[in-house]
Amino acid sequence: MKNIMVRKFVSLTLIAVLLVSVFAGCSSTTESAGKEKETQRPIMVQGPMPIEAEKFADRLENVKEEKSGSFVFYIGTLDNYPVIVAKTGKGMENTAAATAVAIERYNPIAIINQGTSGGHDADLNVFDIVLGERTTNLGSLKTADKDENQGIDPTVWKPMDLMASEGSAGEDPNAEKIRYYEGDKELLAAANAVIDTYTEGKIVQGTIGSADVWNNEVDRIKWFHEKYGTSVEEMEGAAAAQIAEAYDIAFLGIRILSNNKVNGGKYNPETAAANQGYVYEVVKEYIGTLGGNEE
Repeated sequence: MKNIMVRKFVSLTLIAVLLVSVFAGCSSTTESAGKEKETQRPIMVQGPMPIEAEKFADRLENVKEEKSGSFVFYIGTLDNYPVIVAKTGKGMENTAAATAVAIERYNPIAIINQGTSGGHDADLNVFDIVLGERTTNLGSLKTADKDENQGIDPTVWKPMDLMASEGSAGEDPNAEKIRYYEGDKELLAAANAVIDTYTEGKIVQGTIGSADVWNNEVDRIKWFHEKYGTSVEEMEGAAAAQIAEAYDIAFLGIRILSNNKVNGGKYNPETAAANQGYVYEVVKEYIGTLGGNEE
């Protein structure tokens, strides 16, 4: 009887040990899978209009669509890595809101804001691409102090850095400067590594200017080019860059010239698809540099 009890005790002990091992293994596997999932933070590619976003989204695999307000997020994979295409809508406010929503919801490792733009540099032609070595807000300006009937003179307006002070930027002389958002070095390196894949124009590094203003005055465009060093203008990038910086997310603007008022380059809507094709190569290259998808 005693031997039977001993054998039963040993059997129960072995079963308990095996169960602990199984649960521990399951827990370890689950934990490992959870960590892998956490470390694969998605890359986000933004485009304002359908023609600037949907061509890229069509290239993704396993795509599902999510919406938040008027913003559309195409969630899929590229080379088995999570990539999200965000159709933000036009303008600074739409882009800032869409970027904040996306960061809070998806926690991207990097954001590429891409699309079409108007040229500020006479040496750039339609289908040329500008990599945003820096991005700046062209609409953050302080006018001259003039009384009634003293007229309007935009050439003496000063830049106003809204991030320079928590007080009134209009009263702070330290805020009278241009705020530039630097492009992420790793994203820039990935973009430069695949320049040879693009054959429809040249690719340069430069300054992208953004504002809720469509400039058609050549002298005004030249003024921005001289004062701010802008290569192109658009209506979204600086807003996305500002929010990305607030969350410490890697950011890069990539803009193709769809027209250039300075040298007579006529608008061509086909540039939107060409830019997405190049950005696709940039994202593939960047995925290859992530080194085990570590955070």
